[in-house]
Amino acid sequence: MLFWVACVAGIAAAYLLGSIPTGYLAGRLLRGIDIREHGSRSTGATNVLRTLGKGPAVVVLLVDVLKGAAAILLARWLSPGLQAPAAWLPWAVCLCGLAVLLGHSRSIWLGFTGGKSAATGLGVLLALSWPVGVGSAAVFLAVLALARIVSLASMLAAVTAALFVCVLPEPLAYRLLVIAGGLYVIALHRANIARLLAGTEPKVGRSSP
Repeated sequence: MLFWVACVAGIAAAYLLGSIPTGYLAGRLLRGIDIREHGSRSTGATNVLRTLGKGPAVVVLLVDVLKGAAAILLARWLSPGLQAPAAWLPWAVCLCGLAVLLGHSRSIWLGFTGGKSAATGLGVLLALSWPVGVGSAAVFLAVLALARIVSLASMLAAVTAALFVCVLPEPLAYRLLVIAGGLYVIALHRANIARLLAGTEPKVGRSSP
């Protein structure tokens, strides 16, 4: 019983952690604007970069990464005292990982809107399996340097993470989380995919259409 109560509490805490609207707060505090009414209308770091500048974007990026990592670390910290079979614990951790991704993209404080969960997903990866996180971050940076398109870099990093986690000796629960999380991040980029196919997706340093 304790295990299930703790699981529900952990999932709720992870969702609320993810739902902290970092980009929205940056817009309100720095410019008095609703960032959802500017640029791509996302609360993520990319739209913050285009709307508020580099400094705020870096802060938002770091905080969003930390949100994802904190959700996994919190779940792992609580796990030893849950009095549950060891085989169940990875699944509990992964449910918290999914919850923090959902919280970032569907924040309760913003009418269930938000960002695309790429930065928060990176935080989850780094805390879950740092080799997978580092590998996907490296692919993101390489694609960004070559193409200068954040959405393309984010989606290819998600695909890379899914490939890496299947190659490395990770638990089944972790593999399913990374695959499901990657597909979710890609699904949140539907509008970006349409613009990529149309050749209108803006590059870093250019405004959103």
